[in-house]
Parts: sequence; C-alpha cells; structure tokens
Amino acid sequence: QVQLVESGGGLVQAGDSLRLSCTASGRTFSSYFMGWFRQAPGKEREFVAASVYYADSVKGRFTISRDNAKNMVWLQMNSLKPEDTAVYYCAAAGRPKTWYRARNPTEYDYWGQGTQVTVSS
Repeated sequence: QVQLVESGGGLVQAGDSLRLSCTASGRTFSSYFMGWFRQAPGKEREFVAASVYYADSVKGRFTISRDNAKNMVWLQMNSLKPEDTAVYYCAAAGRPKTWYRARNPTEYDYWGQGTQVTVSS
C-alpha cells in the first residue's frame, strides 16, 4: 500500500511556472506507475501526465519526473494558462500502463488529496 501527499500548488499568473511535488510512503515506491491528473470545477478528472505520456493540452509545457530514492514524483508546469486551473492529483498504479490505460483514472489504485493550482489571466 502507498500513501500520496501532494504539495506545491498556488495562485500564479498566466505564463508563470509551478512545480508540484508528490511524496509517497511505502518501501516499494519504485514498482509503482505514477501519474498526474487534474479536475476543474464542474468537469471530470482528466489525465495530465504519466511516465512518458502527456495530454495534448500540456505537451511541451509540463514535465513529469520521479526520484525513487526519495519516493517522490514531480510535475513541472511551465507557461501556465488560465485553463490549467484545477485541483491536481498524484496517483499510483500497481502495474505499468500503456498509453491507453495510463489516461484512465480507474487504472490507478491510490490517490493523493490534491493540490489547488489557480492561474489568473
């Protein structure tokens, strides 16, 4: 089992950058497939990034990375836009995912509590 805690959200202006962090508990963190999702008010939770996969809306602006020794995953977000405003969630899955499965929230076993990102225009 793994517990996830996100941090790093905040209020920024369009064009700014933020780096979200996700700290995981547990000894087998390296075996988990990690992803980032987001959910805006009134909308469904949507895929952002996982492994080498990125949503089209963030490709070229966001970068996911991890350090298994530190049990951490990051989401570097550059050139932020107002439409990036959402609660961002870190998620862990017990098995590697293909591009098709990585985008599906139901494929993930554990979730953090989320961190709010607000981008003003």
